[in-house]
Amino acid sequence: MAGRIKIRAKFKNGVTQVKTLMTHDMEPGTRRDPESGELIPAHFIKEVKCEHNGKTVLLCNWGTAVSKNPYLSFDFKGGAAGEMIKISWLDNTGDSDSEESEIK
Repeated sequence: MAGRIKIRAKFKNGVTQVKTLMTHDMEPGTRRDPESGELIPAHFIKEVKCEHNGKTVLLCNWGTAVSKNPYLSFDFKGGAAGEMIKISWLDNTGDSDSEESEIK
């Protein structure tokens, strides 16, 4: 299911700034369905990875405390305008997504 990650990456003064917005419900598994009273099963992103030129520059391990449609911003040394950044995630149900974007 592509299209659930938006990326902006800018290179300035030797540092690449990456901003990403991921579309995901991030259900913690502790809320109840208001109609049935049953627990809504947990469904959350557990791993986020950023790669630049095949090298991992960021690896996050998340849990149930991250909000719906998470936003992530970080910087790393290196990169250059025109190079590619890849963001990928894996959730606790085995679903995954990835997207690539050019550094501006």
